[in-house]
Amino acid sequence: MGGLFEFLERVKEKPGMYIGTTSVTHLRLFLVGYRFARAELNISSSDEEIDFYRNFQPWVQKKMRVYTTNSWDKIILIQSANEKEAFHAFFVFLDEFRQRDKSQDIDPILVESSSSNIEKVA
Repeated sequence: MGGLFEFLERVKEKPGMYIGTTSVTHLRLFLVGYRFARAELNISSSDEEIDFYRNFQPWVQKKMRVYTTNSWDKIILIQSANEKEAFHAFFVFLDEFRQRDKSQDIDPILVESSSSNIEKVA
């Protein structure tokens, strides 16, 4: 069985076969189920997969300059014309995310902590 990124390549090529339609929302929901199923089967995630699960959301927020409680699919969808365009944008973002300089990552806990301190001072 391949890992997450090999699987995503198959989904990218034939989204209808795996998620029913070319939709970023369907893709995210499928990935939630995929991660859950692997955990239930005690299939370990690679370091790169763990990085995706932990850091893709804050990376998308930083890239898009959108800091909401919305998930990454909704943030991408807000900036896209439709689900299909957002689906394709996800794969562009995924490639960029995987090639990023990880030393530039922002720890979401530190960002939240800094925001709290700013509000207290103001």
